[in-house]
Amino acid sequence: MTFQPLEQSTKKNAGLTIVLTTDEDDERPVYISGNFNNWVTQDKKHRMEKLEEGKYQFQFPEDFHFNYPIEYKFTKGDWSEVEIDKYGNKTPNRKLEKQESQVEAFVPRWRKNWLPFKEEYLPKIHLISEEFEIPQLNKTRKIWALLPNDYDESTDSYPVLYLHDAQNLFNENSAFGNWQIDKKLAVMAYYGIGKLIVIAIEHGESERVLEYNVGNTRLGKGQGKKYIRFITDTLKPFVDKSYRTKPQREFTGIGGSSMGGLVSIFSGLMYPEVYGKLMIFSPSLWVLPKIKFSFLDMDDVSETKIYLYAGGDESEKMIKHVKKFKKKLLKKDHLEGKMKVRLSINQEGKHNESYWSDEFPKAMEWLFFSEKSE
Repeated sequence: MTFQPLEQSTKKNAGLTIVLTTDEDDERPVYISGNFNNWVTQDKKHRMEKLEEGKYQFQFPEDFHFNYPIEYKFTKGDWSEVEIDKYGNKTPNRKLEKQESQVEAFVPRWRKNWLPFKEEYLPKIHLISEEFEIPQLNKTRKIWALLPNDYDESTDSYPVLYLHDAQNLFNENSAFGNWQIDKKLAVMAYYGIGKLIVIAIEHGESERVLEYNVGNTRLGKGQGKKYIRFITDTLKPFVDKSYRTKPQREFTGIGGSSMGGLVSIFSGLMYPEVYGKLMIFSPSLWVLPKIKFSFLDMDDVSETKIYLYAGGDESEKMIKHVKKFKKKLLKKDHLEGKMKVRLSINQEGKHNESYWSDEFPKAMEWLFFSEKSE
């Protein structure tokens, strides 16, 4: 998708109506996004009226002004739900060169949760070790590396994201669902959004909460600090030595969901010089409601990007906690312009892998491949 505002002659609309038919319909609404609304995807002012199953209509107000030619696409609410051709391929922007009274359009298929994907763009999944030593905890753990699809043919170096809970990231047989990050990385590569290396660390099964719990909290005394030191002091140096990474903090991220989100927050607090990107999904902030930000008192804090996500159907206080967390992060005057936080809220979102899966590519694009501040 190429989103370029086009500046040509401005004309007053004479009642343009767009009629859309589609072979593949469902309960999701349809929106028009284009250079006339800065490509906003969930623009309520540009939501199409459903006339019947598989048929939609939108009429622009008569006082609406266009810059011709118009470029636009149809979505089911987001670029992860955009129109595709009958084979699952991306489609070019639609274009209207001159003023017309009615345009008829057809969409054979839609993406859903970023899928389908092209197998040739799937990342190469390497098992780093069945029993990678964790000296800080006197344990071993299974760890994976997801490398860009053309890693072996390329000489490029890549940003790196460290993710917890590897059992639920790309395992089709996971008991709790699957983020499908391998498929999401394939779609990102296909669309040219960007490529990165993901290091997936399996959790400690029955000891998961103990390892992700940092300090003394409502869950008791945890081993989180030792676990974070393992990733930072042991695993990251190994990864940087073994793969073509960009080791600097501005290319290094860490992330997770729930307790994995909480331990990722503390990774950024403990090692701001190492992690410049934090991906925090549905963090268990209730565990430590009075979280401290002592590192924010440092005079020299480099730019940090934090992607925060919360679902409205997770718990009574999830959104409240996340909003409070964001406000606290941005409270320090001397951090203005250095701490960039994007808050994404899905009012229907539940506390599960399906919703985190949908959010993953959006977080990756903004954290690693976008210059937008929010």
